[in-house]
Amino acid sequence: MAQTPDLEAFRKDVASWLEENCPPSMRTPLGPDEDYEWGGRASADSKSEAKLWLDRMGEKGWTTPTWPTEYGGGGLDKAQARILAEEMRRLGCRLALTSFGISMLGPVLIEYGSEEQKREHLPKIIKGEIRWCQGYSEPGAGSDLADLQTRCDDKGDHFLVNGQKIWTSYADMADWIFCLVRTDPDAAKHDGISFLLFDMASPGVTVSPIKLISGSSPFCQTFFQDVKVPKENLIGKRNGGWTIAKRLLQHERSMISEMGLGTRSSGGKSSLGQLAKDYLGEKHGQVADPVRRDEVARHLMNQRAFTTTLRRSGDEAKAGHGPGAASSIFKLYGTELNKSKYELLVSIMGVQALGWEGEGFAESELSTTREWLRSKGNSIEGGTSEVQLNIIAKRVLGLPD
Repeated sequence: MAQTPDLEAFRKDVASWLEENCPPSMRTPLGPDEDYEWGGRASADSKSEAKLWLDRMGEKGWTTPTWPTEYGGGGLDKAQARILAEEMRRLGCRLALTSFGISMLGPVLIEYGSEEQKREHLPKIIKGEIRWCQGYSEPGAGSDLADLQTRCDDKGDHFLVNGQKIWTSYADMADWIFCLVRTDPDAAKHDGISFLLFDMASPGVTVSPIKLISGSSPFCQTFFQDVKVPKENLIGKRNGGWTIAKRLLQHERSMISEMGLGTRSSGGKSSLGQLAKDYLGEKHGQVADPVRRDEVARHLMNQRAFTTTLRRSGDEAKAGHGPGAASSIFKLYGTELNKSKYELLVSIMGVQALGWEGEGFAESELSTTREWLRSKGNSIEGGTSEVQLNIIAKRVLGLPD
């Protein structure tokens, strides 16, 4: 489709701005020991080019290109946002900011927050000033999230929070938490929950990392003991948090589903097809093993189809149709696609995929077993695959209980 002169001019302006402002090191793929910029207080004094890139994009509002300009967002329409994404891909620009504030909290603040709350928190999310974590699951409330027991008592001029959360990703690095708490223990379990924000530096907050079988983990267990929280940090109505919680889960599942789009394989160095050629041999420019060649081709076709579907869903969201129950389809399929990628990698690389550490294993092989083990958790985090199947059956297909 031909672009209008206005969009052609916009593309030239975007390309020119990116060329001038994106540092050279931010136009390279992530190395095996690198991570995206998460922002937050810990990075405030950083002099790195990643922080410089974040500051420039945040000031422009392009960390959240379609968010309203009155809160610091880019204010772009969907066509302009697509052009920005295309030009960033063309130049190899890294994402300036990865943030649970952008992918989860921000959208529900825009929908449910007061004007004061939006003006307080959204600009800080956009500029990466605060790093957020999510306080949902508890030891006794995982898939049945509404059974959570973290208690929030009204003390007149403040709330007092006591309880425990688990699988709190990056809680040990986060500045603030968006948290589900029980404000009415006598109400039906879905009706006594509220959605609360508070500072992780508050007295009474304790965080303990959880190590997984892969050898590392973003997960933590988080404890609250008499944590004082200002009442203005309640989002929405008291005891009305379950509606907000469900909405945020839709955004989270859309985010998690994108892990199935990874075009890089182990260590981020080679494509899946190239690794198959490297380990299985090449014949006439193709993977020599016909069975594995077929498996790689099927995976890449599924990945391409999934990418197209997610982009179409993204366009619908930008047109005002927020994520619905269909996000469970994307979460289920995306995580299964990611798991199958690592199963395929292990089968292609054979014993070379079994390296854990030490000499004789390249960085890509070193990380394969760890990443394969880590991928098994994809079907649990963000709502188990069984929960997603139930949601799909009831809310998408309309099947009877």
